Amino acid sequence: MQNFTSLIYLASAVLFILAIKGFASPKTALKGNKLGMIGMAVAMLTTMLLVGISLKALLAISIGGIAGYVLAKKIAMTALPEMVAMFNGLGGLSSVLVSCAAFFSPHVFGLGIAGDIHSKSLIEMSVSTLIGAITFTGSVVAFAKLHALISSKPFAIPAKNQINIMMGIAFVVLTAMLAFTSATPLFLFILAVGLVLGVLIVLPIGGADMPVVISMLNSYSGLAACAVGFTLHNTTLIIVGALVGASGAILSYIMCKAMNREFLSVISGGFGDGSATSAFDAEGKTAKTGAAADAAFLMKNAETVIIVPGYGMAVAQAQHAVHDMTEQLKKAGVNVKYAIHPVAGRMPGHMNVLLAEANVPYEDVMELDDINRDFSSTDVAFVIGANDITNPAAHNDEGSPIYGMPVLDVENARNIFFVKRSLSPGYAGIPNELFYADNNQMLFGDAKKVTEEIIKALESL
Repeated sequence: MQNFTSLIYLASAVLFILAIKGFASPKTALKGNKLGMIGMAVAMLTTMLLVGISLKALLAISIGGIAGYVLAKKIAMTALPEMVAMFNGLGGLSSVLVSCAAFFSPHVFGLGIAGDIHSKSLIEMSVSTLIGAITFTGSVVAFAKLHALISSKPFAIPAKNQINIMMGIAFVVLTAMLAFTSATPLFLFILAVGLVLGVLIVLPIGGADMPVVISMLNSYSGLAACAVGFTLHNTTLIIVGALVGASGAILSYIMCKAMNREFLSVISGGFGDGSATSAFDAEGKTAKTGAAADAAFLMKNAETVIIVPGYGMAVAQAQHAVHDMTEQLKKAGVNVKYAIHPVAGRMPGHMNVLLAEANVPYEDVMELDDINRDFSSTDVAFVIGANDITNPAAHNDEGSPIYGMPVLDVENARNIFFVKRSLSPGYAGIPNELFYADNNQMLFGDAKKVTEEIIKALESL
């Protein structure tokens, strides 16, 4: 029976690996998601058969399943980052709860008796509890920032780095003492350290760095699950936790590289913290204002158009209107592509998800490295709600907080139409000099309404 169970767990782990492989491309992402669902179902059913199917277990699964289904059906696409942050937090919390169960009822898991647990298991529980607690409270803070429950700006915490180091040292000391004593107060202190550290780590990080934070917390949730797997001697948890932890860490590295930032610098504070200022002064400058009819005429008579989506498109839910506009332009013989910046939106892949929802062909969606050189030969760049990721200050303003960050070279296009509600700065807190460029025209208003006006103008041409 044990060998058969291990074989089934291994099969579920293989399904998880194939699922992550499927996520490598939008074309196979749906298949990957289905494989992941099957793998999770197999792992859950196997565990239930192994420990016995109880009414409590069925009730818990039913409540969780129904809650997940309702949330997934009702959640708006703009709120996906908040939902991902919440799921990361729940993953961390589940690891904490399992560790607590193992600590207070060790005999159930074959870890010894209360007050005399194996030292190795105590260390594993400590690690899982710390990482899980950090993930939980860190995700709560990230959710609050993304949902505008608290300010998205970085919170200044005096001597935060020193405090974090001291708490890290405290964790090591407490874990060493716990391994020799199995004392309950020490375990609870470790839990408290993790909960406080989660807040201290994420609170100083600004909204512009949220994509990195989300992938980082996702990695943490996997590492916590992996540590629990070692405690419970569960191969599936170890493999899946390691997969999530590694993939989240890799994604965090990719996000940091896309912003030309060191991972530790993101943890120590976010964009817009006032430590750097822009040399560009917008005072006294006037941005040219265009009209939907102007954009329609130039785009319909263009050979090439590049659309640059940003969070403004997500807020206005304009992705379907943008797709309809694209179809109109294609019928007129215009070559249309989409330029996606790795950190556009509020989570990794945010724009890709929105465009996929609007049935934009995958081959039309280009990453920064693949399309940046094309702006110089593009007739029209249509920027819809993107700000910092198009700001030329990243190239030419050494005092700017985004200097050195790879951005989309929109300024090189022959004509630019920038859809935005106002001239307000982005999360970096600096003005975008692109607004005032000679080849740019601002289209003020709600992104969806502006795009729909352009569609009507295209139909009348």
